[in-house]
Amino acid sequence: MHEHALIADLIRKITTIAHAEGAQQVLSVQVRLGALCHVSADHLREHFLHAAAGTVAEGARLDIEVSTDITDPLAQEIVLDSVEVARADP
Repeated sequence: MHEHALIADLIRKITTIAHAEGAQQVLSVQVRLGALCHVSADHLREHFLHAAAGTVAEGARLDIEVSTDITDPLAQEIVLDSVEVARADP
């Protein structure tokens, strides 16, 4: 359940950024997995594909960096580092 909440929060953040940028599509997403977040990169990728379906993030490339620093204050989090979007034509 914890991972579902993390993924839902990630998709919410991505969607908010995309809408703020006037984007028609998210091209790529860069995230960092905290050392203690209990989600593997493969598991995150699988959940991301399902959670992004039907959203502006559907089809986006997901780049994942895995941290090993257990002392990082964000060690239990999935950190959204960047979102690359394609803006709608004016």
